[in-house]
Amino acid sequence: MKQGLSLRVSQHLTLTPALQQSIRLLQLSTLELSAEVEQMLDENPFLERADETAEREAFGVEQADAQVSAGDTVAEQADALDAPTTGDNSAEPVVGQEAVGSPLDSSAPSDADDAPADAADGSPDADWDGDGTVEIAPNDSEWGSDAPPSKPSSGSGDGETSAQDLASAHVSLTDHLHQQALTLRLSEVEKAALEMLIESLDEDGYLADSLADLARGLAGDDWVAYDDLMVVFQDALEHLQAMEPVGVGAADLSECLTLQIGEMRNTPVAQAALKICAQPLELLAKRDVKRLSQQVEVDEALVREAIGLIQGLEPKPGRRFIETDRNVVIPDVIVTKASQGFKVALNPAVMPRLHVHELYAGAIKGAKGDSGAGLQQRLQEARWFIKNIQQRFDTILRVSSAIVDRQSQFFSHGELAMKPMVLREIAEELGLHESTISRVTTAKYMATPHGTFELKYFFGSGLGTESGSNASSTAVRALIKQFITAEAPKKPLSDNQLSELLRENGIECARRTVAKYREAMRIAPANLRKSL
Repeated sequence: MKQGLSLRVSQHLTLTPALQQSIRLLQLSTLELSAEVEQMLDENPFLERADETAEREAFGVEQADAQVSAGDTVAEQADALDAPTTGDNSAEPVVGQEAVGSPLDSSAPSDADDAPADAADGSPDADWDGDGTVEIAPNDSEWGSDAPPSKPSSGSGDGETSAQDLASAHVSLTDHLHQQALTLRLSEVEKAALEMLIESLDEDGYLADSLADLARGLAGDDWVAYDDLMVVFQDALEHLQAMEPVGVGAADLSECLTLQIGEMRNTPVAQAALKICAQPLELLAKRDVKRLSQQVEVDEALVREAIGLIQGLEPKPGRRFIETDRNVVIPDVIVTKASQGFKVALNPAVMPRLHVHELYAGAIKGAKGDSGAGLQQRLQEARWFIKNIQQRFDTILRVSSAIVDRQSQFFSHGELAMKPMVLREIAEELGLHESTISRVTTAKYMATPHGTFELKYFFGSGLGTESGSNASSTAVRALIKQFITAEAPKKPLSDNQLSELLRENGIECARRTVAKYREAMRIAPANLRKSL
């Protein structure tokens, strides 16, 4: 075998750490970005938040020349003493400052400088004409530990309960039932049995285990104790099912509905509803009035009234006690109506205001050795982070502006005017890759006059029309919803009829496609939408 030497040239792409960080920050949501910023602030000593100092309020000449009473003068002096001072601005650029549209002016004088000289020592005017009727509560920060502590104001400070306080005051289903159990006069055994049943409920208010299983788990092989426990549990179950909410403690849906109907007046409709609940619930789900009428031996008109009564009941008594996580969507972009078209702006509330610590950055200029190189690296990482965040929001703004330009009819007229659009169109217009557009439009939201939508909402496939153009799938779904809303309750539109209506409007949409769009909007089929 003859050995030889060959030369081969190859090329590969390597992402720098800064570029990797830029791509990663681009695809983060608002909450994930906030967590990332907090982590960087903890790890990098050169990174710090910028002072978010609000601009001073400007007053007119008329107000400045107006005569002020002595009482108002004292109040102004007190406000001037409590006014915060303006912090130093760093020489580094502040992230998010340009998007807000109101740059900070560090040269503006503080309110404390404008205060009168006699306010500094706390001496009011000698000719103050107050009547002495105002009670001033002692402040522990001014007078010492003997004074009662001042209560921090929550919300608007008018004594109303804030939303945070209401959220923290959530009462679960078990706590609600335990509070009701305290009002009952029970023995220790009965109280223990009732508490055990309450703790055995699931989040919907149903008994997760039967009474026999609970008694067998406590008694074991002792059948005498088992019988005694069954009697105690039966009595405790009666107390439980008599509590609020009505229907709690049921073993299944049929029993839950029966308990709720039993609380109603003894009317023919309620009696018919009880008979229907005793039948297989599949007949009720299919709304088979004719067969139900034969099974319960009641005329069809009364069966329809009974079904309407059952539909008004609560199948999950513990539903209102479930603490659901309410995901608050904070828009990244805000679109407002302007004199000509629409104005697109970044939301300053989601933009972190960061800069490099000037003192630390200046201290390492003369540093040498390995320690100096390490600090220089951390400083460079801080600058990269600020630059990449700024680039992230710039890209979001560019993509959002392009979306608004192409979907201007939507912002003017709503969903029916939505145009079909794909990621490639925006990528070609902005000179970006489709993957970049995909990252930008994922988990990013836009506040519009028609509501808040994810940026991906504005992208959709097109359906053919008679004119040869395409109609957006979003517009088709909105049109289907409009047809169903306007339909007759006793004669709902089937999927075939909806397809024919779309065809009359020049949109070619098959029945299966209509069914897919209808199910995506969580709209029931025609047989379940029919009014009895």
